Amino acid sequence: MSIAYSPVTICAIATAPGRGGVGVIRVSGRDLLPLAVTLTGGKTPKPRYAMHTDFLAADGTPIDNGLLLYFPGPHSFTGEDVLELQGHGGPVVLRMLLTRCVELGARLAEPGEFSKRAFLNDKLDLAQAESVADLIDAASESAARSALKSLKGAFSDEIKQLTDGLITLRMLVEATLDFPEEDIDFLQAADAMGKLERLQLRLAQVQATARQGAILREGMHVVLVGRPNVGKSSLMNALAGDEVAIVTDIAGTTRDAVREEILLDGVPMHIIDTAGLRETEDRVEQIGIERTWQALAKADLALVLVDSQEGVGDELTAILARLPEGLPRVFVFNKIDLSNTAPLQDEYQGHPAVHLSAKTLAGVELLKTRLLQMIGFSGGSEGVYLARARHLDAIGRASGHLQQAAVIWQQVELFAEELRLAQNALSEITGEFSSDDLLGVIFSRFCIGK
Repeated sequence: MSIAYSPVTICAIATAPGRGGVGVIRVSGRDLLPLAVTLTGGKTPKPRYAMHTDFLAADGTPIDNGLLLYFPGPHSFTGEDVLELQGHGGPVVLRMLLTRCVELGARLAEPGEFSKRAFLNDKLDLAQAESVADLIDAASESAARSALKSLKGAFSDEIKQLTDGLITLRMLVEATLDFPEEDIDFLQAADAMGKLERLQLRLAQVQATARQGAILREGMHVVLVGRPNVGKSSLMNALAGDEVAIVTDIAGTTRDAVREEILLDGVPMHIIDTAGLRETEDRVEQIGIERTWQALAKADLALVLVDSQEGVGDELTAILARLPEGLPRVFVFNKIDLSNTAPLQDEYQGHPAVHLSAKTLAGVELLKTRLLQMIGFSGGSEGVYLARARHLDAIGRASGHLQQAAVIWQQVELFAEELRLAQNALSEITGEFSSDDLLGVIFSRFCIGK
């Protein structure tokens, strides 16, 4: 493994802004031992041992007192020499210590620059580097566990196995190009199509898991839709477990979208309560209804509320006709408490349906279970690794190339090209095949100090 040491030393505060018991400054670069010796007044740190010391200003007066750790490259996070200065967590003292590091030849690190150096020095692949930021940003225990799995290489291993399979198939196909009169027979004898089908099946499994991971990372956007006074706000409160929306008997009470994030078994869901859809002369309510349709255009799932006493009438049928094509939906028949009927799950017009009472909460747990089933989390989030939009895009393109390869496999040169493009798409995920522009965008979204 060749280490690409940067000639530039970088430094940053690695702990969160604000006051705290401990503050950490991280330094990375080439040959940092002289910097450590100067900063500590002549003390030479032992690699990977914590040394208690004063951190000194240029005139020899102490700036702070704490621990210094020295990690010589390549055995460090970035693959370069790394220093960690652990002092007191006051903003002023940390800024003074950071200024002293700059005086000794470092420059302030850019967002994500430490992780970028770790990637460039082969300490992490790109998917693992991204999982560092995902672990920091995790909004639930499930997301944190999945991010840690990706950081340890679970997602990367899946992609590597797929890539290795593609390389093997490409070697087989390209070996036939020199013998065009025998290529089809050779591919059939070598079970090329069987290998391709197995790769497609494995890729489909990875794609499904990655979609779950994207939901776990970003959350699912669920919009409550229906006529006025059907109980949307009551259901919003029931799902959130709090009085987040105003509930009255007056139709049109909700005039703007009310958003609340909830966790269902560790899966984040962004629930959006919207204005009831109806014809109205009220200009403010009209704006709210307009925003309802805008929210539906971006939704992952619609909860269609129906008054169980009234059923699906002409007005709601007209609303359903305007819903975005292909938008998954669950019909929620509310107010079963008025008819004294038991909660249950069934279907309506080929879509899942749950009968419940948002007022008494009867059946609300059935709805929560149904939501998790619809996004594939009925068995929990074990085995899921976090995925980003770019990962899904790359997997989707690879899947498309494999589908095309299956169609034109008898045209061996085109078959080989589709396999190559599929491999390149998957290699973008781990960074084996990526542009500098892409790297710049990815790491610019990291924290400073990471």
